[in-house]
Amino acid sequence: MSTVEQQLDDLKAKITQELPGDISVSSVKYEGPELVVYTRDPKKFANQGDLVRKLASKFRKRITVRPDPSALSTPEQAREEILQVIPDEAGVTDLDFHADTGEVVIEAEKPGMVIGRHGSTLRDITKNVGWTPEVVRTPPIESSTVSNVRSFLKQERDERRDILERVGRQIHREEMSDDEYVRISTLGCCREVGRASFILSTPETRILIDCGDKPGAEGEVPYLHAPEALGAGPQTIDAVVLTHAHLDHSALIPLLFKYGYDGPIYCTEPTRDLMGLLTLDYLDVAAKEGRTPPYESEQVREAIKHCIPLEYGDVTDIAPDVKLTFHNAGHILGSAVSHFHIGDGLYNVCFSGDIHYEDTRLFNGAVNDFPRVETLVLESTYGGRNDYQTDQEDSEEKLKQVVRETAERGGKTLIPAFAVGRSQELMLVLEEAMRSGDIPTMPVHLDGMIWEATAIHTTYPEYLRDDLRDRIFHEDENPFLAEQFNHIDGGEEERQDVADGDPCIILSTSGMVTGGPIMSWLGHIGPDPDSTLLFAGYQAQGTLGRRIQSGWDEIPTSEIGPVNGDNGRGTLSLNVNVETVDGFSGHADRAGLENFVKTMNPRPEKVLCVHGDERSVQDLSSALYHDYNMRTFAPKNLETFRFL
Repeated sequence: MSTVEQQLDDLKAKITQELPGDISVSSVKYEGPELVVYTRDPKKFANQGDLVRKLASKFRKRITVRPDPSALSTPEQAREEILQVIPDEAGVTDLDFHADTGEVVIEAEKPGMVIGRHGSTLRDITKNVGWTPEVVRTPPIESSTVSNVRSFLKQERDERRDILERVGRQIHREEMSDDEYVRISTLGCCREVGRASFILSTPETRILIDCGDKPGAEGEVPYLHAPEALGAGPQTIDAVVLTHAHLDHSALIPLLFKYGYDGPIYCTEPTRDLMGLLTLDYLDVAAKEGRTPPYESEQVREAIKHCIPLEYGDVTDIAPDVKLTFHNAGHILGSAVSHFHIGDGLYNVCFSGDIHYEDTRLFNGAVNDFPRVETLVLESTYGGRNDYQTDQEDSEEKLKQVVRETAERGGKTLIPAFAVGRSQELMLVLEEAMRSGDIPTMPVHLDGMIWEATAIHTTYPEYLRDDLRDRIFHEDENPFLAEQFNHIDGGEEERQDVADGDPCIILSTSGMVTGGPIMSWLGHIGPDPDSTLLFAGYQAQGTLGRRIQSGWDEIPTSEIGPVNGDNGRGTLSLNVNVETVDGFSGHADRAGLENFVKTMNPRPEKVLCVHGDERSVQDLSSALYHDYNMRTFAPKNLETFRFL
């Protein structure tokens, strides 16, 4: 018998001892980080509301209780009783029964009403029918991504259970080594922005954190073939942790499965969905530009199938010697500061991912409250000495001024925008400004993936700022449903009609003008001296956005596609006004980064400054060293730091 089998037998015996005599345990299994207890008495379990919490506390594991299939009523009987328990106002749109696990997935417009106060309605459902309820939200805006992910995971349930059981055995295997060390190896995004990737190693475990591309630099990928990375074989990676879905962190996650990786990806639920959206679009853009994509859509599906979603604040075993906790990073939907607790109090490492420390219209500010952090790996995108962003209120005023002046000239305001995060932030500002009369009411056209990304935001309002979440819960107050917003379906005729029409605002991907529909809009709007090209997000070195921002006004049409039938062999003269509004970045500025570290209690002993150009990381590293007397580093790619 394997040690894991013996462990499960022991746990079954101990759990049985803890339970009242009339509650049985038919089997105990590991599924990913969770211990799943199957019982023939689910209704009695549900009658004792604190029982699962007490078991989880005693055995220090995440515990889920499911009914043994033999104890279940039929789906037809259960459906009727469940709908009697749930208030009509919850807006149940679907019930999906899975007899093999005894779970019923309840999709509802108001999941909180299905859950009930402290889970009371969920317990009532189990008391009445025995089935274990799982609740998901019906998206207020229909999302093909959310729908496709849910239906794919439903279709792959059997294989996914096999994956989870295999992962569970890996997590709960016995530790084999008596050595004690922690290492971080840098595979990308050091003294540069993009291709984020790190390996966190212990004697037991190797974890890959992020695996992104580099904007505007085709072919520059993380050093995955280095001996400390996949060069040692993909099977030597125990887990992947994805901090958020932006392509400079997620683009090459599916590539891991092409190389043979077959383990878990830990991320938040919205990060999983957004990764699917953005990586599929990444393949689509590559194909349209005649480039060979690094992987196929099948690998994107494999990545989604291997995702294990975690919620903020849940402490989760991901290896025999590593616990992971996600915290809000304030950067984009589902973005996470990742805290790793290694060994039994041995060492703590925190990867900030990309963070925004102050509250924004979309998100609460990044969390930096941890029991302990010895080493912090900190993004430094705006870590330079003079990288102070304009106050948010001032930024919004400038945005409104530019839009007003452009409209008065009869022009259009074209804003290159990241589909995820900045677009929704700008939508909120524009909706409020029109509602209050600060700018004229006019159409706001959303091109590229912006509408779909917005739909995903409304599916997960619990990840948004508190007051915005409340507005989304009330359909008539949902700002994303304002009538000014118009989804462009990508047709050139529609774009031409907009370009020929009245003053309006256009939000279009890509945010750094590296591809996508913004290229077409440059051809339509770029020659118009009455219109404005407004940059409201970071423009990385080497991107067309940065070059235009720096003064380029003659653009080879080979970069943006044919204009007026020139077959891509001419140039486009940009007569449009070019403006930049700071303050809408999803990244903390220099003050925000310093405050993130300053207000940590206790502060870390060491800080690795990454994800910034050479000047930014060195400036921030030097400042943190002088101001807080901590050891700081501005590592290069392919360096390894050993702790302990």
